[in-house]
Amino acid sequence: MATGKPQLLFVHGIGGLRDTATDHRRWLQALATGARDAGMADAISGLTQGWLADVTFANYSDLFNRRGAQGDTTWELGEDEVPFLTGLLDAMLEELAEQFPAASSPHEARVIADARFQLDAAVQGRQSQGVGDVGRRLVGVTTTVLRLPGVRQAAQWMNGWAVLAQLAQVGRYLDRRAKKAGLGAAVRARVLEGLDLARPLVVVSHSLGTVVAYEALHEYGGAVPVWITLGSPLALGAVVLDRLVPRPASCPANVASWLNFWDRDDVVVGQPHLANWIGPSKSGVKAVTERVDSRGLWTHTATKYLEHGDVARPVIETLRP
Repeated sequence: MATGKPQLLFVHGIGGLRDTATDHRRWLQALATGARDAGMADAISGLTQGWLADVTFANYSDLFNRRGAQGDTTWELGEDEVPFLTGLLDAMLEELAEQFPAASSPHEARVIADARFQLDAAVQGRQSQGVGDVGRRLVGVTTTVLRLPGVRQAAQWMNGWAVLAQLAQVGRYLDRRAKKAGLGAAVRARVLEGLDLARPLVVVSHSLGTVVAYEALHEYGGAVPVWITLGSPLALGAVVLDRLVPRPASCPANVASWLNFWDRDDVVVGQPHLANWIGPSKSGVKAVTERVDSRGLWTHTATKYLEHGDVARPVIETLRP
């Protein structure tokens, strides 16, 4: 049984180059806001001062951003990336169409139908088009998706090209070919670096970070009392699910509780199928999914999720002695 001061591990998702200290502070501040929302304000000082847990922000963003510039401008769409991106966008649009049916959400449905038309045209013309032409069509899809309420005017992703480039990070991480698999291994090594197997570990992961955490926790030998997933693409169809290792997908054996949170306006998540598509661990633990409704225009950020009391409460309860 793991004993001693708990460890709290933050695992970020897609995006540009990050500053470890800045994001460490922002995630803790958001979690403190969530603690207040949960009526647990007495735990804030212990959390932010490091008394409750040793907190680590696992920053692997430099492994994806070659020049180190925010929104890495050196990325170019490769021929081998097209199938993954078209599949991922297809899954996202399918889930969004379920969330916004024409009867109740006519504007959103029109936007999604427009994006679907553009994606179908890109797929159908792929054989006769160059990679550049396909890329421009896919940028058109992501640009159209940015018109959805809750996504437009987002400060984090300013244009469709940036969206496509950052979504491509998911495919790059999941690429298992011999010359490509080293990236995923390096990311997982960065996440697990410096952890103490003898002490309990609480993991909060977001976006691509939930995919990374899924595989890293299957490799990790220590006890994980609770694993929190936020805005997870793990259930975005076979395009992600069928690429996970190990397969068939199941909850890591060392996880005692898995809590998954999703927001209806989070474009990366889609419907909460995760609990149905990923099997339980040998001890019967599987994801328990709960919806949260974030305030503001852009919901696919870790800090938006962490500000919810429902998200912060299980983290604080687990860390408290």
